[in-house]
Amino acid sequence: MATAVTKDVRGREGLGAPVAGGMAMALTSAATFGVSGPIAKSLLGAGWSPLAVVLLRIGGGALALAIPAALVLRRQSRLSRRGWTTMTLYGVFAIAGVQLGYFNAVQTLSVGVAMLLEYLAPVLLLGFVWWRTGSRPSPASLVGAAVALVGLTFVIDVFGGVQVDLQGMAWGLFAALCLACYYQLSARAGDELHPVVMAAGGCVVGFVAMGVVALLGLLPVHASTAPTLVLGHPTSWLVPALVLVLVSTAAAYLTGILGVQRLGSRVASFVGLTEVLFAVLWAWLLLSELPTVVQLLGGLLVTVGVILVRTDRRLS
Repeated sequence: MATAVTKDVRGREGLGAPVAGGMAMALTSAATFGVSGPIAKSLLGAGWSPLAVVLLRIGGGALALAIPAALVLRRQSRLSRRGWTTMTLYGVFAIAGVQLGYFNAVQTLSVGVAMLLEYLAPVLLLGFVWWRTGSRPSPASLVGAAVALVGLTFVIDVFGGVQVDLQGMAWGLFAALCLACYYQLSARAGDELHPVVMAAGGCVVGFVAMGVVALLGLLPVHASTAPTLVLGHPTSWLVPALVLVLVSTAAAYLTGILGVQRLGSRVASFVGLTEVLFAVLWAWLLLSELPTVVQLLGGLLVTVGVILVRTDRRLS
């Protein structure tokens, strides 16, 4: 997801790069990350399991990011034990866990609803920081959390006639939990772990972890060469597979990194929230899938709430 790169670069707010270029990069990252849900859903509809889609994306992402990561490592000293630990946890939770939860969620939920559930991560993190430190959050962030939770009731349309799959909701909240873990891991990364190395290494770790899950039979894994349905027309499975790997993984991470370098982590994290809007737009264009008016209203409330929560500087 877009948030998975918004804080990889820390302490670089004053680089002096053109703001317009940074904004373009950050928006490109959000747009390319946002297409992952609809593209993954086309593969799921063709007979792929969520775990198979995760393995395809992070395995292909690792290969696509291998060369940039190798170039960085040539100029970087060896990673410390702390760096290896952070990268390992990052791969398991921030990359594999988030995607496994999200792709399982979109199997039974609309792309927009699944994305909004995942984006409750800052609210979960706010509660965790409050519990751990005992320090009361700012009034704005508390209001934001309340607004986001009210918005969630509209997203799942608890008072309406829309039937929301409970298992899909559980997977969406699992993705949010893993994304909250990402924020904590990013804060621990420091300068010793370059974002490209962290992204590439995390993809490798996540691929291995999900491979173990597949080998142990903990979750089903199956793929298909059957045609997928994109833009209402059947197309080879290779088309969405390449888009998932090259566009919504490699390009999304790299443009996100460049955006953070020019805008700073805090501004880029807010721009990253547009991934929700892009995900809904892509789902409409590629799958003719659009949330109800009530769910769109809930999505607006969730987005506003998350923006207010993100004003708490302890989450930056």
